[in-house]
Amino acid sequence: MNRRKVIEQIANEHHAMIKRIALSHEFAPQLVEELVQDIYLAIWRALPSFRGDASLRTFVARIAMNRAITHVGRALKMPKSVELNEQMPAFDLSPESQAIANDRRTALILAVRSLPLSYRETATLTLEGMEPKEIADVLGITPNAVAIRLSRAKELIRELMGDKR
Repeated sequence: MNRRKVIEQIANEHHAMIKRIALSHEFAPQLVEELVQDIYLAIWRALPSFRGDASLRTFVARIAMNRAITHVGRALKMPKSVELNEQMPAFDLSPESQAIANDRRTALILAVRSLPLSYRETATLTLEGMEPKEIADVLGITPNAVAIRLSRAKELIRELMGDKR
C-alpha cells in the first residue's frame, strides 16, 4: 500500500468529514487546524495497520474521533480560552436567509458541542451521514447502543435549541 496515495485519497474524499469532526470538538479556529493536522498524522501512522475490515471512511472517522477525544482531554487540562465564532458561508441565499441559516447552524453546533461526549460522538457521525452500523464500528459499540444514544442526543438537541415538538 502506498501511504502517500492513500493519504491523498483520504484528503480528497474525507477532508470535509475530518474538519467537521474537529469542529465538533474544538472551538478555536487555529486549534481546529492543529487538530486536523494531528488527525492526518495519526491516520498516516495508523495506515499500515489498516486491514480493510471496515471501510476506509470508517477507519478515518474512528481515528478522527479518537484524536478529537484525546485533544479535548488535553484541552481540559489547559486554562480556558475565549471562544471565537466560525464563519460558515451559505451559498445562493439572500442576506436575510443566510443570516437565519448561519444562526441556526451556529445554534446546532453549540447544541452538539454541549452534549455529553458519548451523545456528541454519535450525533457528529450521524450528521456526517454515517449509518448506525458504521457509527457502531467507529465507536466500538452495538448498533442498538448507537440508536439509543442518537435518540437521547436528538432529544437533548431539541431541548437546547428550544424545539417544542
